[in-house]
Amino acid sequence: MNAPTVNRGLVLAICCVSIVVVVMDISVVNVALPSIRRDLHASLAGQQWTIDAYTLVLAGFLVLAGSTADRVGRKRVFLTGLAVFGAGSLLCGLAPGIGWLIAARALQAAGGTMLNPVAMAIVATAYPVPADRARAIGVFGAMSGLALVLGPILGGLLVDGFGWRAVFWVNVPIVAAAIVATARFVPESRAARARRFDPVGQVLVVLVLGSVVAAIIGSRGLGWSSPVVLGLLAVAALGVAGIVVYEPRRADPLLELRLFRSVPFSAAIVMAVFALCGFGAFLFVTTQYLQDVRGLSALDAGLCLLPVGALVLVLSPVTGRLVGTRGPRLPLVVAGSALTLGGVASAWLGPATPLVAVLAVSLLFGIFLGTVNPPITTTAMAGMPGSMAGVAAGLASTGRQTGTTLGVAIAGAVPGVGWVEAGLGAGLVVLALVSTAVKRVPAGVTQVTR
Repeated sequence: MNAPTVNRGLVLAICCVSIVVVVMDISVVNVALPSIRRDLHASLAGQQWTIDAYTLVLAGFLVLAGSTADRVGRKRVFLTGLAVFGAGSLLCGLAPGIGWLIAARALQAAGGTMLNPVAMAIVATAYPVPADRARAIGVFGAMSGLALVLGPILGGLLVDGFGWRAVFWVNVPIVAAAIVATARFVPESRAARARRFDPVGQVLVVLVLGSVVAAIIGSRGLGWSSPVVLGLLAVAALGVAGIVVYEPRRADPLLELRLFRSVPFSAAIVMAVFALCGFGAFLFVTTQYLQDVRGLSALDAGLCLLPVGALVLVLSPVTGRLVGTRGPRLPLVVAGSALTLGGVASAWLGPATPLVAVLAVSLLFGIFLGTVNPPITTTAMAGMPGSMAGVAAGLASTGRQTGTTLGVAIAGAVPGVGWVEAGLGAGLVVLALVSTAVKRVPAGVTQVTR
């Protein structure tokens, strides 16, 4: 890539737009579910799959998208993802029944898998200087977190003003503009050596993620001792064993297990799961609490989350700069501490709790989300060669999507979600201290020249 000819700010803006529409569609649909239920006569299971079909496809295929982009070209995969996501959004808005909507959501997510990690790899490639890259990732993380928070607000506005189909149709013109801008301004990049497709590894990854999530969701009605739930967990365990045995035998595995020999990288993936699991549970429970317990409208409930979005917008770029100059330890400790305090505080919320106290709890989660994404991403990709950028970014994004999916599932299956969030926050602090105390590049991987 001829760096001087690249408008890096514009490339970053294009990537941020793509991540906004993908991430926002995780949370925006929650507000629209009551209208979808009435209009399409959807059952509870149908409503659940409207959300789960999206997040599961995102989590299951992000690694494949990242490695494919490394092989065939990141710009090419990015453009394909935009087109598929736009088509899926259009079909969601036209869906005549809940089954059609679920299928269109899966298609929409298939496009999203080609945007999330690939956009991050494009940003990392456009900013080769580590300090500049950390700041750019901070902005990218701010847009990602802000989109997740502002989804319910935008959803409430669109549903109240134009109906539930508008939450999908709004994506179409945005994606069309992004396609034109990408084709013109985003440079092509790819790994120096092509990596072959790993169908067995891909099936095993989907099997593990799908079985774990299905088991947690199923435990709500069947119980943890149910043969179905135990069977799903057994399938997940066998899938993990298959990955451990099969993947190291391939020359170009889907999952580069040697990356996990790096303590910082492994910790970053686990922290991504913990962090987004905590926030996914918070978002699900809080929107239900504000509407069902406090009696607020969908739009008013979304507006109560505005403090979270404001803090994410302010803190993520600052955190990116801090990571670039001082490293990820302090932001990660702050994030974990805020999640712990927020979880403890939210466990005591009740119908008569003053709204000011509710907003104060949201501020804690805003501090948490605003300080957690940039250091996790930087930790995951630190020391990785450019040829592994797509794979490393894909694994980090998979951790986030898996965490979000698990958070929603756990929120409906486990009582006392606030204490679960507090435990996740404490675990985040411990992992932050461990991961930043060890600096080791995995064996067989050449460190990036800084």
